[in-house]
Amino acid sequence: MTAYYQLLESKTEDDVTITKYKSTIHAQGAWNEHEQHIGPTTGVICRDMMNYLPRDDMRIGRLSFDILGVIPFGEIQIKTHTIRSGRTIELIESVVSANDRTYVIARAWRMQMSDTTEIKSLQDMPAKPLSACDEIDIMSKWGGGFMYSLRTRRASDNRLGHGLAWVSTETEMVEGNPTSDFVRLMGLVDTANGISPCIEPKNGQWIYPNLDLQIHMHRMPQGQWLGLETVQQIGTDGIGLTSSILHDVHGVFGRSEQILTVRKLISAKKLND
Repeated sequence: MTAYYQLLESKTEDDVTITKYKSTIHAQGAWNEHEQHIGPTTGVICRDMMNYLPRDDMRIGRLSFDILGVIPFGEIQIKTHTIRSGRTIELIESVVSANDRTYVIARAWRMQMSDTTEIKSLQDMPAKPLSACDEIDIMSKWGGGFMYSLRTRRASDNRLGHGLAWVSTETEMVEGNPTSDFVRLMGLVDTANGISPCIEPKNGQWIYPNLDLQIHMHRMPQGQWLGLETVQQIGTDGIGLTSSILHDVHGVFGRSEQILTVRKLISAKKLND
């Protein structure tokens, strides 16, 4: 199996699309072997959003994912519909459920495109290129099928809580279907929380899963590699934040944020509490 998901069913009625997928071992989570990693889940959500009533004059500018619980390994359903339709902006929503429970609520602003070349202004600087970073097995520290599906490179000056890494995968999002650059790279953004953490992964004392993922893009990404220039910060009251500047091989294309619940490791079963 060389894909994160198998497509079981897809149908659209009255501008509502419902798809059903079955996860493979490559979508297995890092915190618990019986869960799905939110990375490929966000990727397959983006696939459904891109396929939902597409318009040539609009593109996704912002994505938000609220994670309501640990997604069980196996079958999921994604229901996509329009919340706010419009000529120049639209808000669409995808809801991920399994076993009659909602696990992710995702929303995307689709925005009308226009030529703004003459006033282009980019303040984030390009990252150290892929060729200048060392190939290293960052993700094996975490375990889980999703992490083992990744290729990673990182800058030599990385430190705990701050660093640059490049991430890629050759695994398709859905079996038998080509994966677009956008879907492939969006499925990798969540790995930012494990790229340069303040605490070494699996230290046996602390966990810091993210409860959300917010992505803002001033252009659509291209290519097979995602660059994550990441800072992670943990406060004094059990809440942390992972912030990233997002790069592709052509430069900066956006930013992401992840809010973290930081707690002493008692049992993986308590991640849902």
